Amino acid sequence: MVMDVGNTHIVLGLYQGAELLHHWRIHTDRRATEDEYGMRLKSLFAHVGVDFHGIKGVAICSVVPPLTYVLKTLIHKYFHRAPLIVGPGVKTGLNIQYETPREVGTDRIVNSVAAIERFGAPTIVVDFGTATTFCLIDEKSRYIGGAITPGIQVSTEALYQHASQLTRVEIVRPDSVVGRNTVKAIQAGVYFGYVGAVDGIVSRMKGQLTERPTVVATGGLAELICEDTKMIDEVAPFLTLEGLNLIYQRNSGSYS
Repeated sequence: MVMDVGNTHIVLGLYQGAELLHHWRIHTDRRATEDEYGMRLKSLFAHVGVDFHGIKGVAICSVVPPLTYVLKTLIHKYFHRAPLIVGPGVKTGLNIQYETPREVGTDRIVNSVAAIERFGAPTIVVDFGTATTFCLIDEKSRYIGGAITPGIQVSTEALYQHASQLTRVEIVRPDSVVGRNTVKAIQAGVYFGYVGAVDGIVSRMKGQLTERPTVVATGGLAELICEDTKMIDEVAPFLTLEGLNLIYQRNSGSYS
């Protein structure tokens, strides 16, 4: 089992070898206990006929530190295993050239590992999450760095909260960049604004490389935003889960 713990959602996957058998997305709840998460998992597993005892290993990538301990306790209590938690001491195979390697988010590391394995190097990974992250891996498969921007939903919510005459809107692809009412105008600005931001940042990152990279998008809103981007080559919705599975395999001697 692999768990990608984000600020907004937790994405779960069950692998057999390299095959993703099942996957789910649930809301991140910082107040939930290990038993509450355990009951959620038990319900999801029962729906597809999987028993906890059939899980031979667990890998976790978390950007929510308070939940990391809760989930670690959950795995010990319900699965009777020590989970692999991506972080210091875990073999990833990624050559990180960041000024302070420990500052690189584990989700960005996991995405990069999967992108190199699947698409080769160089590559640029764009992850549409609570924050939108851009990661640059150079021709020698080295993680150089990247950029971080507020996520689409975060920006939209901030606009609603700080502009009294604007309303909360659904994030969809508008018919036109010119909105003829307030809702459509906000949707046009949010959607095409992010399309432009993605193309602009990726274009500048490409200028840092000597070879043409594969640009990979992942995250909950990747498929929506990438309908109109010119720079995205591939959409890989489960890139983080793939990376977690790869990292688990590279460390399986210690966590099986």
